[in-house]
Amino acid sequence: MGRDDDTTGAQTRREFVTYGTALVAAGAVAGCAGDDGPTDAPDGGSDGTGGGSNGTDGGSGGNDGGTEPDREEDKGTGTQTRTATDSATPYSVTMEPVGEVTFDAVPEAWIAFCGEFADMGVALGQADGMTGIGGADRYYTGVYDELPGVSVDGEPLERHSEVRTKEQFYELENDVHFYDPEMLINWFDWDQADVDEIADNVGPFVGNLIFRRSDEWHDYRYYTLYEAFEKVATVFQERERFEAFSELHDEFVADLQTQLPPAGERPNVFLTFEGTNEPETFSPYRLNDRGTSKKQWRDLGVADALAGTGVENLSTENRGELDYENLLEIDPDVLLIRGHERKSATEFRDTVLAYMEDHPVGSELTAVQTGRVYRGGYLHQGPIHNLFLTERAAKQLYPDTFGEVTGDAELFDRQRVADIVTGAFREE
Repeated sequence: MGRDDDTTGAQTRREFVTYGTALVAAGAVAGCAGDDGPTDAPDGGSDGTGGGSNGTDGGSGGNDGGTEPDREEDKGTGTQTRTATDSATPYSVTMEPVGEVTFDAVPEAWIAFCGEFADMGVALGQADGMTGIGGADRYYTGVYDELPGVSVDGEPLERHSEVRTKEQFYELENDVHFYDPEMLINWFDWDQADVDEIADNVGPFVGNLIFRRSDEWHDYRYYTLYEAFEKVATVFQERERFEAFSELHDEFVADLQTQLPPAGERPNVFLTFEGTNEPETFSPYRLNDRGTSKKQWRDLGVADALAGTGVENLSTENRGELDYENLLEIDPDVLLIRGHERKSATEFRDTVLAYMEDHPVGSELTAVQTGRVYRGGYLHQGPIHNLFLTERAAKQLYPDTFGEVTGDAELFDRQRVADIVTGAFREE
């Protein structure tokens, strides 16, 4: 990538951040081709989640459909246990692919590539320090409207809505960048020298592409949502907030799981992307991927309707689509369509579902006949997003137990979430 020496030559690296381990070398270039060229894959367009392409999910992952919260118990890896009030001593955070990063003070200005890491920062009470985002159309801030006292200033996100070039990184002068640098290399034509330059002259990278597990270049460790959240909490020295969120999350998921029907009585689910109001073909996702974008479905123990079909997962390498005849062969109990997150549940049903009900082949699908066609959720979800999406998914899958998805039933305590974000929980 080029550099404008007039705008960047005088910049120097912030003194309070140092790298302990070099970045890994760039992997094989595997950019995602979308409507706007290389971006982070196909959940974009009319979802309001990307002009062009927004990440795909897929492949290698581990078991899906378990009944335990989606957490891996290796806490403490490269993290400290101090809180923001105990941050005078240098501390370090270790996260692949970068390795160890040492901080001499808690970062104030920061940026994230997409919704999952941006939402983590907000959850930790750091919203005021967010200077922009790598893809504003993949970051849903509407959920904060339901949390008393929680908000995000939209002006920086509008002004710096797609931060992906070195020049932008120099301009914003952030103390830390929650980006996976290998993603910048493989999707946006950076090279290792570009990554090192920004890390040296502006601020370090701490991030890992966690929403899917299908990219061939991602040959290093993945993290679950709460493992990654813990790393961000350590960056901001907000251990207490992280533990409060972790406790709330575990209680919420455990409570839902105690109410689930036996495994044999749960619906099978086909998750897909199709961003138009009049869908004719569908890009398949596989639920056996352990990326964070599927977390709610795993926690709710659903079966993948594509299991045993030989249909491959949507990924950078696989851009296949299914038509209605293909879907009819699978005939899932529930059809979840990504690409419509700017619509309400009612708006989705009045457009996408209504079109499918009138379609000569689509109308034969069991899910269409029973009205069990729903929005498929955000691709990039952080801990606050995940609470709302899990609540929605519970209603979509088990309406007899948790209420209709168009209803107003609340399955978790909004005020408790807000109190953690605002810090009021410390006064209890």
